[in-house]
Amino acid sequence: MTTTQILTIPARRGVAARVGKGQRIKVINTHGTQVVDTWAFGAGDVTEWMSMECSRAWFMKLRAAVGDTFLTNQRRPILTLVEDTSGGAHDTLMAACDAPRYSLLGVEGHHDNCRDNLHAGLGAVGIRVPATPSPLNLFMNIPWTEGGALSWAEPVSTPGSYVVFRAEMNLVIAFSACPQDILPINGRTGHTTDAHFSIE
Repeated sequence: MTTTQILTIPARRGVAARVGKGQRIKVINTHGTQVVDTWAFGAGDVTEWMSMECSRAWFMKLRAAVGDTFLTNQRRPILTLVEDTSGGAHDTLMAACDAPRYSLLGVEGHHDNCRDNLHAGLGAVGIRVPATPSPLNLFMNIPWTEGGALSWAEPVSTPGSYVVFRAEMNLVIAFSACPQDILPINGRTGHTTDAHFSIE
């Protein structure tokens, strides 16, 4: 009997892992309020990556639902959402936070950020990418109005809720437990937490 290993996405940090075609990736919002920025890259060519722009044009929605497949910047399937117990609020619009973003929010000096976390996580598995693609922001709740206005809202996910993806190619998955503690996207307390994932 095989026991699936649960891996940690440390609060305010990033991790990456290799995934084979057909394997399943489960991402757990352990405490219920943590946004997890998520990227996927082709294992054979890391300049092919999961594209929010191409994916929205494919499934014709601002949010993916169970059964929807994300595409790469080469319009090839890379991840399919096969299960979701979190309430379905996942953002495909917002760029990863970075140092200039925190400067605009009034932060002086260093602030942990998802762009740095992505590149650090990939670097730990020996990968460098030439850009920072727009992420799939798991558990991030960005409501919109009929007029097209967006707002920052708290996650609707509950502790222990999760999503499961199926890998449609050999890929490298990368996560950042978003360190945003100024806006309420990780809850109004601004407290950031670990999240977890497994690969089966």
